[in-house]
Amino acid sequence: MARYIGPVCKLCRREGTKLFLKGDRCLTPKCAVERRAYAPGGHGQRRRKPSEYAVQLREKQKARRIYGLLERQFKRHFSEAERRPGATGENLLQILEMRLDNIIYRLGLADSRAQARQLVRHGHFNLNGVKTNVPSCLLKPGDVVTLRESSRESEYFKGVAKDIARKSIPTWLSMDARTLSGRVQYMPVRAEIDMALSEQLIVEYYSR
Repeated sequence: MARYIGPVCKLCRREGTKLFLKGDRCLTPKCAVERRAYAPGGHGQRRRKPSEYAVQLREKQKARRIYGLLERQFKRHFSEAERRPGATGENLLQILEMRLDNIIYRLGLADSRAQARQLVRHGHFNLNGVKTNVPSCLLKPGDVVTLRESSRESEYFKGVAKDIARKSIPTWLSMDARTLSGRVQYMPVRAEIDMALSEQLIVEYYSR
């Protein structure tokens, strides 16, 4: 499957904001946005007023890069959001938040969504008691994600277990620090999704 393998700090610079693609590094002075707060490339420092289309495109690209999706995957989620009742923009964010890789990240079991995706791919988790390695799997209220018994002795997860109590978990999730298992309590509403995104611009982009 195709995936982006280039420097992720360039993505943050291109969007002009921190996308937190490198976990804790984004909170340090080493963050590329802190050092060079302009787009990469020879024309990165050129200033001009963006068109309406450009604003919509940048917002869509920002959301796609935050969640680590290719265009085809992102558009498929948008199509699903359109089919669901309610506001399309909020539906889209709910779908993105309910992906298994995002849930692992939100539970504090990974420092970034990219790392969460890799952990899922390596088969470290059970979903409702069944091993899964599909990061794009969409969860629903009541679903339980559990670290597999065979993975608990790894050095990485031993470190996670020590630090998990200090992690901030969203209210729509619950976490058992002893077993490193999490449950989806309910579907989050827009106010509970702490993403600096204008989902309406994304809807307008795909509605052209």
